Amino acid sequence: MNSRVMRNGGRLAALSVAALGMTAAMALPAAAADEPTRKELIADCASGEGKCSFNDPVLGKAFLGEFRQVSNSLYNCSTSDATQSMGWSDSVGSTDSVGVSVTAGGKIAGIVDVSVTANYGHSWSSSHEENSSLNMTVKPGEVGWISRAQVMQTVSGTWQTHYDSPKWGHYYWYVPDTITGPAKNGTDGQSNAVVVKTRKMTSAEKASCSSGSKAGKAFTAQR
Repeated sequence: MNSRVMRNGGRLAALSVAALGMTAAMALPAAAADEPTRKELIADCASGEGKCSFNDPVLGKAFLGEFRQVSNSLYNCSTSDATQSMGWSDSVGSTDSVGVSVTAGGKIAGIVDVSVTANYGHSWSSSHEENSSLNMTVKPGEVGWISRAQVMQTVSGTWQTHYDSPKWGHYYWYVPDTITGPAKNGTDGQSNAVVVKTRKMTSAEKASCSSGSKAGKAFTAQR
């Protein structure tokens, strides 16, 4: 018979099993100081100290993420429109429910991928990289740049961590988690977006246009 010990708030659960797996080890509720944090459990999954699986994955509905600047900025200090081809590049990663990065190619990402593939029949990726170029036109006295938004999707499940010897008093620990990462373009009818954005120069930026090589010209600045 197994016994479960729930952490306050229901965030973590522990399953304590006798060494031979034949009888239950009834455990008293552990003090908070004796319980692992989410970070510690995930770290053990990543290092391999804990034998981990990501159970019962549930994919959320895809959505378009926030727009982010993915190119340098084009400042137009001239008196006519400035048109230029601007290269851009974007790299989108995944994070878990407390903002911890899920690294592409890492053990954590691999465990999630195996679970999603087994349950949904298609692979899951923790990162996406893309680059291209786009013609942009910036009016006099304005700044322009390229922004991109990636289709994103959540996957929720429960980490199961199994130790060969009891750790924090138990062989098994469970922690729920939700990971947000990039999804394939077109998922749930959502499409990636790349747009040119512009704004008026600030007073300081306008003042810089009258000095040196910037005067009367368009120039780019690192993002």
